[in-house]
Amino acid sequence: MRMRRILAAVIATAALAGLGLTGAATAAATAATATSPAESPTPGECEKGGGTVDRATNTCRGGTFDGQMVD
Repeated sequence: MRMRRILAAVIATAALAGLGLTGAATAAATAATATSPAESPTPGECEKGGGTVDRATNTCRGGTFDGQMVD
């Protein structure tokens, strides 16, 4: 959900800046790459980000890393 809002904001900003559809798509792809973490968060990072570790599914619930697998 957060990712969709970020992409929508990037596309809207690019459109207002006059980049056109191709430039907006490039900006959105760059933003998606820049905001997605390269690695899975540790349990400590999950908790620092405001989430809790779901041990049954080994994922982070809530916070910054919501839904991501935990190392």
